Amino acid sequence: MTERKKKPEAIGDVVANWLGSRGLAERVEQATVIPEWSRLVGPQIAAVTKPQSITSNGTLFVNVTTNSWMNELSLLEPELLRSLNVKEGRKPIRRIRWVLGG
Repeated sequence: MTERKKKPEAIGDVVANWLGSRGLAERVEQATVIPEWSRLVGPQIAAVTKPQSITSNGTLFVNVTTNSWMNELSLLEPELLRSLNVKEGRKPIRRIRWVLGG
């Protein structure tokens, strides 16, 4: 019995292909906002916030340390959304949901 010999594939390629075949690649790309959060929003905002998750409809949930920061960030939301959505080709974040308790 002959075995088919395949050339080894990089694990990153295997995972990317699997995610793409399941329709998840776009969501994974959208979720890269979370590790990029502090660079995208700046150190002052990053110090009082912690992004938690993103829903399939583009809502980003972010923990905030105090009510006053939550109010301030609500006012800054349009500007923050522009910063978060600067990367071309990434599914956009449409809304930020601020949650007290960071």
